Amino acid sequence: MPHRELTRVIAIRHGETAWNLDARLQGHLDIPLNDTGRWQAARVAQALSEESLDAIYASDLSRAHETAQAIAAVAGLPVQRDAGLRERGFGEFEGMTYREIEERWPDRAMRWRKRDPLFGPAGGESLTVFYERVIACASRLAAQHGGQTIALVAHGGVLDCLYRAASRVDLQAARTWELGNASINRLLYTPEGFMLVGWADTSHLTAETLDEGSDGAGITARG
Repeated sequence: MPHRELTRVIAIRHGETAWNLDARLQGHLDIPLNDTGRWQAARVAQALSEESLDAIYASDLSRAHETAQAIAAVAGLPVQRDAGLRERGFGEFEGMTYREIEERWPDRAMRWRKRDPLFGPAGGESLTVFYERVIACASRLAAQHGGQTIALVAHGGVLDCLYRAASRVDLQAARTWELGNASINRLLYTPEGFMLVGWADTSHLTAETLDEGSDGAGITARG
């Protein structure tokens, strides 16, 4: 395949927030980084300082945008915001802990845990709609940069979609891969789609980072 058709994609999850620690669902709510998250963003920026980035794109939510700004300051590039990289919209679930969701809406929580692709909390997105939004956005951005390297700074759910697309894993399959805060994940994009190169690199972090899961079982909050 001609080199000019390949886009190197570095996908980064935002740094830690207070709501990650609280196991509280963030979704589209604009929760900023905490002190640890800002430290993690600086570590990511340092880790990527030798990369020849051609563009940096980020979700328009502040936790991702602030992480991207740290990378951009080192790379000497602007951050381009794109709402297509936002976390999944969780509607009525947003702002609640996993336990609160289980207690208030056990039936809906079960559909969410089982990854029902058509289920969406009231006012939120179904898994299918969310996946299609993310992959369409990431594909569009990557296609604009054939032969180049781009950074996509986003959220745990967004990275989960990218992993599934690159690994050809079904939407309803249980997640067995990590989505740590400030993790560095590498993919290739061609007109045929995404390919996985490397995943969940946190070697640049010297403190334990928080993972974020798809169903809230024993992990920290989505966002």
